Amino acid sequence: MPSHNPLVAVYPGSFDPITNGHLDLIQRCAPLVDKLVVSVLRNAHKHPLFTLEERVAMLRSVASPFPNVEVDCFDGLLVDYARQKQAKLLLRGIRAISDYEYELQMALMNRRLAPEIETMFMMAGEAYSFISSKLVKEVIGLGGNISGLVPPSVEEKLKQRFLGRE
Repeated sequence: MPSHNPLVAVYPGSFDPITNGHLDLIQRCAPLVDKLVVSVLRNAHKHPLFTLEERVAMLRSVASPFPNVEVDCFDGLLVDYARQKQAKLLLRGIRAISDYEYELQMALMNRRLAPEIETMFMMAGEAYSFISSKLVKEVIGLGGNISGLVPPSVEEKLKQRFLGRE
């Protein structure tokens, strides 16, 4: 009987903050793989609203219902990280044509660097196709209602962060 090599996928992102769109992809991808590693990119050039530790903690909290989801963080080349995690699949979400153009470039570069690792694009669920972390932060920063755009625990953190800034 042949041995089973577990299928590991990596879902990278800044997750600043995690949205219901991100959570939708996690929920839909987790049953398709043996292990899904949701990994927060540590990017020194960006100035995120939440620290790396806060983003990892928020992700762990909302991903806890999925037993095969691991939350981690990384820096450097995604394909190097994927190899370290023994992943054969990179998960990327697509909301619009503009996402596709950028993601296609990244997927082709990743394929050149690591031909053994595939990229899987998942379309955003219709209800989440307009949501981005950036837009969520803009809306709450201007006093708008973000309920239903992010998990309730993340909404609380956003309210605390923005109320604390006033």
